[in-house]
Amino acid sequence: MKVWVVLPAYNEAQNIAAIINGFQNVVEDNYNFDIHIILVNDGSTDNTSEIAHQSAGELPLEVYENEKNQGLAETFMRGMTIAARKAKPKDVIICMDADNSHSPGLTLRMVRNIQEGRDVVIASRYQPGAVAKGIPLRRRILSRVMSLLFRMVYPIKGVKDYSCGYRAYRAEFLQKALEAQGELLFPGEGFACMAGILLALGRQGAICGEVPIILRYDKKASLSKMKVGQTIGRTLRMLLHERFRS
Repeated sequence: MKVWVVLPAYNEAQNIAAIINGFQNVVEDNYNFDIHIILVNDGSTDNTSEIAHQSAGELPLEVYENEKNQGLAETFMRGMTIAARKAKPKDVIICMDADNSHSPGLTLRMVRNIQEGRDVVIASRYQPGAVAKGIPLRRRILSRVMSLLFRMVYPIKGVKDYSCGYRAYRAEFLQKALEAQGELLFPGEGFACMAGILLALGRQGAICGEVPIILRYDKKASLSKMKVGQTIGRTLRMLLHERFRS
């Protein structure tokens, strides 16, 4: 079994080495953990790709370049589609932020949950034991409100955190969903696509679960790229579209 890690990245030169080094530590401590990293560089104006190559060492790393900035949704879709094509059915595909706020060590627990039978495992802020440091108050309020709204309008069993992008997917399930739905599996723009793909997989019958995340915004060496007002509007539009569609 291989673990494919998808990293959508835009101007993450200050953070990418820490993420890759974290996965190197995971591999060193778990000799049978076969990790392959797919970095999709979304038209960065810094040297994100160069630093990633320098940091990788013997860790398998593939870098795909967007000639110009396409945004999170397009970059995420490209990385996940590439991973799904490369993976074998028993593999696991993980997507996470490249800004050093997500801990590579949590992949061990997420992969174990996939092996236990789940199709999607979310690193959740709303499970006992979760810790979030350095997150601005308005972001915390937004996340809570969005979580409650999604759970009321479009509940998915086993899911409380609809917007966190740190997730593990059973490759076989993702491959079948992509074959059936294609790009329709990635509804929504920007950060809203993270909730959109979860709703799409929920319609496909995904068995979902969550593990508590340790979210470290205080470790980010760069400012957040999320535009809060725009994200709220896009997420609400996507939620309404998916609700009426279903």
